[in-house]
Amino acid sequence: MYRGDSQRSGQSQASKVSPLQATAVATVTAGYVTGITVTSGGSGYTSEPAVMISGGGGSGAAAKAILNGDHVASVIVLNAGGGYDSGVPVVTIEPPSEVWGLGVRLVPEITVYGPPGGVGRVEWSPSLSPVAVWTPLTNVVIGIGGVTVVDLAAAASQRFYRVANPGATDAPAGMALIPAGAFQMGDTFDDRHEISGPELPVHTVFVSAFYMDKYEVTKALWDEVMSWSGGNGYRFGNSGSGKSANHPAQTMSWYDAVKWCNARSQKEGRVPAYYIDEALTQVYMTGDRTPYVKWNAGYRLPTEAEWEKAARGGTSGHRFPWSETDTIDHSRANYFSTSGISYDNSSTRGFHPAYAVGGEPYTSPVGSFAANGYGLYDMAGNVWEWCWDWLGSYASGAETDPRGPNSGLYRVFRGGGWQDPALSCRTAQHGGNLYPMNAINFFGFRSVLRVAQ
Repeated sequence: MYRGDSQRSGQSQASKVSPLQATAVATVTAGYVTGITVTSGGSGYTSEPAVMISGGGGSGAAAKAILNGDHVASVIVLNAGGGYDSGVPVVTIEPPSEVWGLGVRLVPEITVYGPPGGVGRVEWSPSLSPVAVWTPLTNVVIGIGGVTVVDLAAAASQRFYRVANPGATDAPAGMALIPAGAFQMGDTFDDRHEISGPELPVHTVFVSAFYMDKYEVTKALWDEVMSWSGGNGYRFGNSGSGKSANHPAQTMSWYDAVKWCNARSQKEGRVPAYYIDEALTQVYMTGDRTPYVKWNAGYRLPTEAEWEKAARGGTSGHRFPWSETDTIDHSRANYFSTSGISYDNSSTRGFHPAYAVGGEPYTSPVGSFAANGYGLYDMAGNVWEWCWDWLGSYASGAETDPRGPNSGLYRVFRGGGWQDPALSCRTAQHGGNLYPMNAINFFGFRSVLRVAQ
């Protein structure tokens, strides 16, 4: 608990120079706060001020001010939030203290700690009585190092604070929480031996928190949703396939995977993610088209950046989804082993001997190998996984929640499959030439949800 008391402030009789409040403006891309630019650094700051983001129709965005001397030099986005579709939100940087020489804040600053990506609600009460009434102050999404909020209305009264509903981000059944944070995206090993290429440059990417299916969508789950969808207006170009109920579903196009995500959302009573109109009113259910996306709603395909962050399992600088070694063998993944790749150390070559039975496809039951640091299975091998993005070149600088090019010929797929060599199973693998209407027996997918749905 934190007690904020208006009596703790004081006044100095010494002369003072009035400090200046810093100002900044937000940049919004597709409903997300992707950057904040300082328009005036202000002066007189003795500690990092709180940054508040309000308006614009969205929520969840968080940022941190960085000082240089006594002024704000920059503001970095910790969480891009979502739903900022009705205008650019207002960025308010807490003013410097008005009390000369004391360094005392005149309002409570509350820092909430917890697992990155976690969601809670800060509440206040005028007393700690057993019958005290607790009033919501704000919802928070935990970033790296916690998240700080300022109660500007508290200066006139005593207030106590608590975090309500902690643990609200418990992942839905069968999904894992991927916490918000930055990672290095791209090939740090230069495995393709290129000065520039599809996996370069290595660059910093910040990804907001989300949930991801622990397993590739199984044939059992695929069939369950498909059975519901047929009587509810959905039409698919491919019925999909799978070697058995606990093997990954495969042989669906990118369009089929997207429509299936919508059907899964509606089957569970969720707002769908994909629409055929810019106003996001007509749900995408039939045909092959590039849909509009409501990014903070429903099941959807991961972006390529979300997929790579999830595959890395909270580590950096490794070739595969595991961190104890940068080599691969048949004890770790279902793939096609060859002797010509230095980091392929498998004692068995060719198709995985345990699964090359009963005719192709030689998929394995989901979860047959160890999970990565986030609790995700089969992020290397088994089946390729469709992602949202059009295939394109990487940005040269830092990004926040990138979603790839606006158009293209091929959709991104990640992770490698049962018939692919070790090169294709690397976490940084980026490239390919598959059209979104193609459906092949070594292509599947897994879906994601934004946190706080």
